[in-house]
Amino acid sequence: MTVDVDDPQGEGPAEAAGRVPEGNLALPQPSSLVPAPDDRAGTGQASVSGWSIALLVAATFGAGMAMIVPMAYSLAVRLDQLAPGRTEALGIVLAVGSAATLVLAPLTGILSDRLRSRWGRRRPFTVIGLLIGAASVPVMALAPDLSVLTIGWTLSTVGWGTAAASLGNWQADRLPPHQRGRVSGLTGVTMQVAPVVGIILVGLFRDQVILVFALPAAIGVVLVIAFLAVVHDPDSRGMEIERRLTVGGLLRSYGFDPREAPDFAWNWLGRFIFFSGLTLTTSFTVFFVAQRLELRVPDVAGVLAIVSASSIVTATVGSLGGGWLSDRVGRRKPFILAGAALFAAGCSVSAFAHDLPTLMVGTLLNSLGIATFSAVAQALLLDVLPDREREAGRYMAIALFAQKIPGVFAPVLGGAVLAIGAGAENFTALYLLAAALAFAGGLLITLSVRSVR
Repeated sequence: MTVDVDDPQGEGPAEAAGRVPEGNLALPQPSSLVPAPDDRAGTGQASVSGWSIALLVAATFGAGMAMIVPMAYSLAVRLDQLAPGRTEALGIVLAVGSAATLVLAPLTGILSDRLRSRWGRRRPFTVIGLLIGAASVPVMALAPDLSVLTIGWTLSTVGWGTAAASLGNWQADRLPPHQRGRVSGLTGVTMQVAPVVGIILVGLFRDQVILVFALPAAIGVVLVIAFLAVVHDPDSRGMEIERRLTVGGLLRSYGFDPREAPDFAWNWLGRFIFFSGLTLTTSFTVFFVAQRLELRVPDVAGVLAIVSASSIVTATVGSLGGGWLSDRVGRRKPFILAGAALFAAGCSVSAFAHDLPTLMVGTLLNSLGIATFSAVAQALLLDVLPDREREAGRYMAIALFAQKIPGVFAPVLGGAVLAIGAGAENFTALYLLAAALAFAGGLLITLSVRSVR
């Protein structure tokens, strides 16, 4: 297995996204992997099989549970044990982990684009991420202090983030345009449902900290391995690399010229603003619910399970309905704006909620908005992705910056906003700021992206 960093210049392989479901015609492979074309959109790209999509969705579910449940619940429980009353410390822990993925995500994307191995380009990085994510569990569960907990969370977010990004790169490689909205909807709803199921499970063992961290990771390992075992990447040892990878080139690859890909740039900026608002709320959900309902932090799991389970329907409607309809009518931007507006409305309701029914209304609106925005914005991202044939992994990693950079500064900013005024943490100001940012992000994409309706 080699990653090419010093190849002579040559013609890059023609790897149009989604050309074949299980392989790439530009690379040597058994004839059984080459399906009859199904070119509904007239693009020359073949449809991905339903079985491959089902395994992709299951793997996304597992990786999402392993990645999000610690952030949404487990870390807060462990932090409350190690440093009771220090809500702002959670923001610091999350920010350090996001900073690590911010640096490493583009590197793994670029290296996977250039990897030559018998196992393909994406699978080895999925396996590496899986191993790192699994190794983080005992570090977090047995952490004696905040510094070790931060190290464990950094390993977790880097590992599971790498595995999830590899699954996203597989979508960029394989999906033709007519399947992008629907598959993005399916993976979007699983990312909404996965933490709900995970919180329900760990809530049953909320006093057993090892299981609180281990259960989501175990489910993630099993489901991602199932995808890896069945959906193979083609042998990439015969792949030719167009240009050498140098240190300078690697550093430059962390950015791009917005003038050469303006729609990708506007979509990136809109997603960045939206996810800044979203991250403000998700970083402190456990403490928010505990304050507004006057509960102990460990007891929040039961409420989160009830509220989150109720949001499965809205998440399903938003993800599947938004993705399917955007494919059906050939329009993305109206659904993106609607999703942002719904999320902003949910944050506004939550800002003034002090009882469970009002919290549920805010959460359901948030869930519908996030699901609609995320599914359709992901489909739009695949529509405007530059240089898909050669550098899909690199640009998918750059797109991930729009979610990871907010993960670095938003928890810290959120801690500062919570300190506004006297008395208890100011969650009202936090949620109103989140609403304004989310709506502004959706509006920017709607008004600025030109090549997609």
